[in-house]
Amino acid sequence: MTIEDLPDFPVEGNSLIGRYPFLFPSSETPVVFSISAAPMPSDCEFSFFDPNDTSCQEILFDPKTSVSELFAILRQWVPQVQQNIDIIGNEILKRGCNVNDRDGLTDMTLLHYTCKSGAHGIGDVDTAVKFATQLIDLGADVSLRSRWTNMNALHYAAYFDVPELIKVILKTSKPKDVDATCSDFNFGTALHIAAYNLCASTVRCLLEHGANPAFRNDKGQIPADVVPDPVEMPLEMADAAATAKEIKQMLLDAAPLSCDLPKPLLPNGDRATSKAMLTSLGLKLGDRVIIAGQKVGTLRFCGTTEFASGQWAGIELDEPEGKNNGSVGKIQYFKCAPKYGIFAPLSKISKAKDRRKNIAHTSGRTVPFIRSQKIDVTHVTSKVNTGLMTSKKDSASESTLSLPPGEEPKPATEKDGTLLGSSSSSSSTSSLEHKPSYPKKPNARSNNKKTMSKSPSVSSRASAECKM
Repeated sequence: MTIEDLPDFPVEGNSLIGRYPFLFPSSETPVVFSISAAPMPSDCEFSFFDPNDTSCQEILFDPKTSVSELFAILRQWVPQVQQNIDIIGNEILKRGCNVNDRDGLTDMTLLHYTCKSGAHGIGDVDTAVKFATQLIDLGADVSLRSRWTNMNALHYAAYFDVPELIKVILKTSKPKDVDATCSDFNFGTALHIAAYNLCASTVRCLLEHGANPAFRNDKGQIPADVVPDPVEMPLEMADAAATAKEIKQMLLDAAPLSCDLPKPLLPNGDRATSKAMLTSLGLKLGDRVIIAGQKVGTLRFCGTTEFASGQWAGIELDEPEGKNNGSVGKIQYFKCAPKYGIFAPLSKISKAKDRRKNIAHTSGRTVPFIRSQKIDVTHVTSKVNTGLMTSKKDSASESTLSLPPGEEPKPATEKDGTLLGSSSSSSSTSSLEHKPSYPKKPNARSNNKKTMSKSPSVSSRASAECKM
């Protein structure tokens, strides 16, 4: 979202407060400040505001720097800003700002920004906790929501996975506030938000503080239902897949048994033995198998894993086209040379046929096939018109007509043939655009995720389906 996309936001109270707040005493009525760009030093060598830089400090502590400009600085998602949320926030308060005043672009309060600044890897949790406590002591309303995202402070803390701030917020909240819903997440709770974003620590914290694991959003989903499916995650996201499995089990264990839940527990394969699964597919360990019609190898493992739920097949490939040596993380499921191991769902494998045996068997039993080798084929075909040569010439001439001048027809390859199967599909608020996302999952469960493909071949689609 850009400034040009926004309507002309009305400023509550006196419009002069938004532009020159330092001229007025602290306002008792919260206002929405006008939109402004972040001030930067004229000789600045970087594109972001750094409170530790001398020239930036001159701007920050200058009483003529407006609250709108200071809010614009808070919007910069860089460690230099987020780790100094208390310094910038206190400068806003010194200019007569009400603790519940809002940024005109995001409609977020200082408490909202503080919850966001606690994100691990970007902000500083201890600083965020101390400043949030200060704001609440000054009268910050934890129930206020951004009109753009419909999120309150608890939702922001859950989204950015800051359980330390959740504890601070819930201390001053009513018991029912832990299950406050948010329209931008299908009217789910903070527990839904944390589960979808694979925030294990936040899920655990919310459950400890009384969050309802059986609460349903407007799609009828409980928090366990919105956890991304680990089966859909590639090998590079093995850690995220393990986290998803942990969170789902945690939520299902916490759900009351008396609740009428269509519990989508782990797939049925988890309750069936690997031997029974293989038998139903006509397979056994040591069989030659083919993965999604492409990669061929020997079945070395079948069973449950730590990186994802369900039954998985471990295959030792004939060629070094794999992802591992039969291990994922610190667990060795089977042994093979590096790059020869790969894991795939049982639904993606089938028994491979040995073409060499078939050829030998056929040539040994079919006597006419052996005799035909002695026939003068050239002599016969020169007199017999089967119509095949004509059709080949016609098709070749038709394909030649469609080529640009100066180019010769090229024989069709397997890659060319798969172009007909190519497909693509496509489905954000400024205050959430910086959230580090798990790869979710792009995920049929989220409208914000996109999947783009450029003429994928059969082999590329097959590789995508083989998660390990």
